[in-house]
Amino acid sequence: MKLRLAHLYPKLMNIYGDRGNIMCFERRCKAREIEFVLDELSIGDAFDPGAYDLVFIGGAQDAEQRRVVDDLRDVKGEALQEYVEGDGVLLAVCGGYQLMGAYYRSADGAELPGVGLLDLWTEHPGADAKRFIGNVVVEWAGETLVGFENHGGRTHLGPRARPLGGIVTGFGNNGEDGGEGAVYRNLYGTYLHGSLLPKNPRFADHLVALAQAKQDGDVRLAPLDDMVEEQAHAEALRLATRRSIIRRGR
Repeated sequence: MKLRLAHLYPKLMNIYGDRGNIMCFERRCKAREIEFVLDELSIGDAFDPGAYDLVFIGGAQDAEQRRVVDDLRDVKGEALQEYVEGDGVLLAVCGGYQLMGAYYRSADGAELPGVGLLDLWTEHPGADAKRFIGNVVVEWAGETLVGFENHGGRTHLGPRARPLGGIVTGFGNNGEDGGEGAVYRNLYGTYLHGSLLPKNPRFADHLVALAQAKQDGDVRLAPLDDMVEEQAHAEALRLATRRSIIRRGR
């Protein structure tokens, strides 16, 4: 078996250890003797929707988002839409997540048009507004996801997107409706950094299995020894829950 992954804008959209997600995909594939092929696509590089099983775009600050937004929409956008509508698997984190939607309005009022793959929009309430920073715990498919968020934008979902999960600890999309992230077909958006996948091996395997199923039909991945990953997950969960209890106590 083979997994072909496209990493979009790896030098521009890569903060809070987002590249660790690529390393996690690679490790888990190689442990199962799945050939792992990585292409890094930056500004000016065309995206071939038939060439990949999985796509990843990470987070960035506003300046880097401004640098990639035209390329994402005008160079890669139509092909990415074809890929997503064909059930291609895509994981978008933080700034990349925001650009999957209709638009992102920054703190200074500038509006960046997104690629429109997710039915959502993001608005920053202004420079004086509280940032959403801290550890996050999310209920997802009977499991928990753990990570770290740091964003000023408030994301709101339309009817064609559903939340990735429900907030247990943290702020999530907007600090109001209890949702975190968004899902449409096999496109997953989230604010969780840290890196997300090494601490959440079951979610990583969920994405790998979806990507493999695109080639080979229903796929059952061989189990791996995830003792280290599960320990990291448990420690992140403990810290997030402890800090949440302390804040409520105050």
